[in-house]
Amino acid sequence: MKLTKMAVFFFLIFQHVSYSQGKINKAEEELNKEKITTNTNHSISKSSKTYNDYDSRGNFLSDVIGGLFIQLFAYTAYGVAIESPFEMAHKASDAYLTKHPYAKTNTGHYSYEWNDNTEIFTTTISNRLIYESNSVYGNHLNLDLRFLKRLELELDFLQLWEHNTNVPKNSLGIYTALAKYNRVRTERFNASWGLGVAYVAGNVNKLGFTYGLSGELFFKKPFSLESNFNQTLVNSETINKFNGLLNYHKKQYKYILGYEHLKIASVPFSNVTAGFGISF
Repeated sequence: MKLTKMAVFFFLIFQHVSYSQGKINKAEEELNKEKITTNTNHSISKSSKTYNDYDSRGNFLSDVIGGLFIQLFAYTAYGVAIESPFEMAHKASDAYLTKHPYAKTNTGHYSYEWNDNTEIFTTTISNRLIYESNSVYGNHLNLDLRFLKRLELELDFLQLWEHNTNVPKNSLGIYTALAKYNRVRTERFNASWGLGVAYVAGNVNKLGFTYGLSGELFFKKPFSLESNFNQTLVNSETINKFNGLLNYHKKQYKYILGYEHLKIASVPFSNVTAGFGISF
């Protein structure tokens, strides 16, 4: 009996030590670590005149060929990131923004025809609650500003809270601003990429570079499937945000249900999410 009591006692102590730090606190500590780099010096030996002449001719050829490859790469990169010549003749090249998805039609964010359901500037505000457990939960507020057919500004605020009997109450806020380009603009599907900055609050208080990818498929009125990925670089660590959402559209409103996965440094958070949005 005494042996059993001692085992239970040590088990409780182990549990307390294991959970006393908390997931948010651990993530903050990892984000605050600075990566140590060392510089090495390399010696450069002098070459003979003959070798230098040969090297100059080689450099001339490499510059010419390299220049051609750079131009080819730039042309290809532009086609992949912005628009290829083959797409310019398609209606999607000049698609118009709709006031909101399924506005009197079966189209999503874009329409090939200008009509009373299209607009030059739209705004969507959404708010989602996220839940991992009774001790870890949060809120996700998002603002999307679409304009000039292809451009978009996304402002995002993610707030996490953690409260457990074995963990001191803690919170972490992540503010993200993305300038986005809507690369694919069809009536049923749109996809975009973006670049921007993020600020990690809490005990981190650091800015980081961020990029993101997103897409939404309007497969059957009034539903759509939406997916977003965002990565932020802070010190030598990353913050990854991914969500898969099912949206139900009704007039200018949408009701949201889905899954959101976060990985802050090495600490994962798997959450269910639900919320509400409005477009105007």
